[in-house]
Amino acid sequence: MLDSSPARPATVLVVDDDADIRDLIIGQLHQENYRLLAASSLAELRRPLREEAVDLIVLDLNLPDGDGLMLCRELRAEGADVQIIMVTARGSAIDRVLGLELGADDYLTKPFDLGELVARLHALLRRAHHSDPGSDTLTVGSLTIDTARRLVFVAGERVELTKREFDLLAALAENAGVVLSRQRLLELVWGYDFDVDTNVADVFVSYLRRKLERDGLPRVIHTVRGIGYVLREDP
Repeated sequence: MLDSSPARPATVLVVDDDADIRDLIIGQLHQENYRLLAASSLAELRRPLREEAVDLIVLDLNLPDGDGLMLCRELRAEGADVQIIMVTARGSAIDRVLGLELGADDYLTKPFDLGELVARLHALLRRAHHSDPGSDTLTVGSLTIDTARRLVFVAGERVELTKREFDLLAALAENAGVVLSRQRLLELVWGYDFDVDTNVADVFVSYLRRKLERDGLPRVIHTVRGIGYVLREDP
């Protein structure tokens, strides 16, 4: 769904049932020279997703005909690589982690600063457009990561990861043997700084361990107490 041609301005779809908020976001993004589309419901956004090359969705969590989480889950199940910034009045850590686990790339809680939204949008699009489709396959112990096809294998057996889990694993693998702080992982994978007391990185590392660790095989994701995590093969 993502067209990385530098000649085409990025297309941003703003989805919110509150017309005032929707117009405010669109008005701000008009100044950034994006191509803009708008929708007020899940039903309205499906047509542009079918007919347009949408690069990023600013998605309200609560919509009149469904939950933005449901759409996020469906898009990732279909393999869509569109970037998603989820916007919601909910502010709990559980809601935020759930949204990211289901495939959102970023999360903002209302009310938010429009400048912050623009900065995060820029970061997501920049990361998407500079992804390297020719990256080599990475191997650490029994773990093999095909970054070009976004495939992961443990001892030859394919493992299904969410988009966020894969991005986190790829960041660790590309820095194999190097200890990455939680803050650095947030910068590499999420593209911006969370609050310093967030445990989002810890939560997603635990998801990875549950999926990647096998009885009889050495652990490859190690915790460095007080610092962060490192991907390396045990001796």
